[in-house]
Amino acid sequence: MDSLTQIVLGAAVGEAVLGKKVGNKAMLWGAVAGTIPDLDVFTKLFFDSVTSNEMHRGFSHSIVFSLIFAPIFGWLIFKLYKEKKATWLGWSKLMFWGLFTHPLLDMHTSWGTQLLWPLPYKFSYNNIFVVDPLYTLPFLFFLIFAMIQKRGTVKRERLNKLGFYVSSAYMVLTIVFKGITYKVFKDSLDDQKIVYLDMETKPTPLNSILWTANVETKDAFLIGYYSFFDADQDIVWRRFEKNHQLLGKYQNDPLIARLAKLSHNWYTIEKSGDKFLFNDLRFGLMGISKDEQRFVFSYELFEQEGKLQAVETEKNTSDAKPLLTALFKRILGDK
Repeated sequence: MDSLTQIVLGAAVGEAVLGKKVGNKAMLWGAVAGTIPDLDVFTKLFFDSVTSNEMHRGFSHSIVFSLIFAPIFGWLIFKLYKEKKATWLGWSKLMFWGLFTHPLLDMHTSWGTQLLWPLPYKFSYNNIFVVDPLYTLPFLFFLIFAMIQKRGTVKRERLNKLGFYVSSAYMVLTIVFKGITYKVFKDSLDDQKIVYLDMETKPTPLNSILWTANVETKDAFLIGYYSFFDADQDIVWRRFEKNHQLLGKYQNDPLIARLAKLSHNWYTIEKSGDKFLFNDLRFGLMGISKDEQRFVFSYELFEQEGKLQAVETEKNTSDAKPLLTALFKRILGDK
């Protein structure tokens, strides 16, 4: 999930593990631990966009990483302080749980988390968006109030626990919502007699009220939306042709195989002049209007010196405000 959420989770974990002994230092180092796994984003400085995206949420989000680096970071923190209120083992435990809870939370989002690295499988439950204020803000509220309480008090401990309870309850609720909306989408496909191969559902940005489904058919993908505020459960499906054949001689290129694996085979191909677009459907469209054609994640494919290359397309941040306005209207059931 987003950096703020991981910082809040890490700080709360730090408090739970070592707060009674070292006070706010536990929150501080827990927050640091909750941030460390996402430092893999800096791979973009050294590798091409495809390789860096393959590496994202890989080794740094694994059990192996937590087990190796927790005692190292724990030892460094232990040596940092002259007053040894906590042992090396205590700091190591704090760092382990701060590091390990990060990928456990990330598994609930869409990207996928390689928790069992070096095994290639990525866990992805698709039940919460990467930024969800209803998860983060109550958690942050309780953490701040816990922080200003005296170290070791019952009130401080209870407030910290309340943050965990409220955020966890909301996470469970999103899983329930996923089950309900999955049935709505499935019933719609059955009612419309649409033959499909697979379906994947997930919430839209910043909420758990409006959900979207990607549906794979033989030659195309369908995308539909459903809000709990919709007056009916009639889903309007938009069709996007796979067009994999447009790649021609490059259909079996190793780069296409890598991109297909990265997208879990949820992708379409667009042709524009002598270039192609590889659209990763897992993260949906840039907007929810009926005319929207752009996808959140796309790669421009082009030939250079006889070799196929891919560059991730840039996103236009100026579109954010109208997109959010349209999203809010759709959440309220405005089809």
